[in-house]
Amino acid sequence: MPKALVLLDGERLVERGLATLREAECDPIVVVLGAAASQVRASTNLTGATITDNPNWDTGIGSSLRAGLAALTDSPVDAVAVLLVDTPAITPAAIRRLRVLSHPAALAVATYHGQPGHPVLLGRDHWTGVAAMATADVGARRYLNAHPHLVKHVPCEDIADGTDLDTPT
Repeated sequence: MPKALVLLDGERLVERGLATLREAECDPIVVVLGAAASQVRASTNLTGATITDNPNWDTGIGSSLRAGLAALTDSPVDAVAVLLVDTPAITPAAIRRLRVLSHPAALAVATYHGQPGHPVLLGRDHWTGVAAMATADVGARRYLNAHPHLVKHVPCEDIADGTDLDTPT
């Protein structure tokens, strides 16, 4: 089953993520669909989001990040908050904490007990570089690691849980 369709507390993960972004007052919101995109569209309510397909979803998160950034090319936003569907305990408060740093040169990462996690805030000035380095299952990590002096680490363990459902506990 695609991650987007996984139920947690009676709610599909993709709908939970969308609700979190809405509550954090993110606008626009882009949802990148990969595995079983047509099934996700047919069985979820993604009203209010711009939906983009990633036909290369099986190559990893890098291609989804590139698809999401490409969907925002013509948008006037200064920065994008990246939220993964399999991090359902991220709160609107955590997203807002990073959003206050929004500007074209922003690079910020939520941390949980000193460990980097999501959301990640990527200023528009970095989108081309992030997209060029986003491959396989590393997303923006290579770019962030290549520019550590620019990355602001934002502690969020007091307001969210950054646990990724892919990571065994």
